[in-house]
Amino acid sequence: MSGRRIVVTGGAGFLGSHLCRALIERGDEVVAVDNLLTGSLSNLDDLFANPRFSFAHHDVSTFVHVPGRVDAVLHFASPASPRDYLEHPIPTLKVGSLGTHKTLGLAKDRQARYLLASTSEVYGDPLEHPQSESYWGHVNPVGPRGVYDEAKRFAEAMAMAYHHAHGLDVRIARIFNTFGESMRRHDGRAVSNFIVQALAGAPLTVFGDGTQTRSFCYVSDEVRGLLALLDSDYVGPVNIGNPDEITVGALAETIVELTGSPAGVRFEPLPVDDPRQRRPDITLAEKVLGWTPEVDLRDGLARTIEWFRRG
Repeated sequence: MSGRRIVVTGGAGFLGSHLCRALIERGDEVVAVDNLLTGSLSNLDDLFANPRFSFAHHDVSTFVHVPGRVDAVLHFASPASPRDYLEHPIPTLKVGSLGTHKTLGLAKDRQARYLLASTSEVYGDPLEHPQSESYWGHVNPVGPRGVYDEAKRFAEAMAMAYHHAHGLDVRIARIFNTFGESMRRHDGRAVSNFIVQALAGAPLTVFGDGTQTRSFCYVSDEVRGLLALLDSDYVGPVNIGNPDEITVGALAETIVELTGSPAGVRFEPLPVDDPRQRRPDITLAEKVLGWTPEVDLRDGLARTIEWFRRG
């Protein structure tokens, strides 16, 4: 699909900005749309001089108008870290529901392809491990994390309704934990929290006993998988994440080692509904996209740590 005009909502966010950059690098024209609730224009500094890039400061929970041709709409707008969606519960629900509705309407009007950034959080605290796309999830709709989990589950349902009722060309990506350059220092995610604390010589805060597991995908791999899905003929949903599983405690120890921090670890109570384990089954992505992650965790962490050092 290179050479197309693509709208990226949430384009000033961590993952959205990397996606904008990758699209520009391959020859696309990009219109980034963001209300800057959790995004930052500094993530896009290197793109503003490019004639194939433009930015619109707008909340996609309201009517979305983009003049000119639109070949694809990539809906990545949403608070995405627990700290963000717990601080902004109603905007999170609105961008997942109203924002999805408005951006689907834009794609329908322009007969454009639509890619929805869904999440592994649709699986909740999973009873199936690893999680495959056929698993329906184990989600508490009235718990504190429900504002994000249910917003994304609703978004998937609405995207599929537009696909079936209107013939809209839809793609659904279920994104697992992603990390890398341009993460916010205080976004509340494990990788950024641990790196910031380690570089400051402060104890690393581990919630629970540290035995809960996660799988972390470096951002360049994640973007490559998302573009493969965008360019494919497969509707989805498709898990895009790294299947290598690690305990949160082991992640903290790895970051202490890579930073050379003298600090230890301190334990805090586990948040409500925090998943005990999370690991994608990427069999489908391997089959239909020919995609697997290439950057191992230690290498990706070393790159991310260096970026935080420079910042």
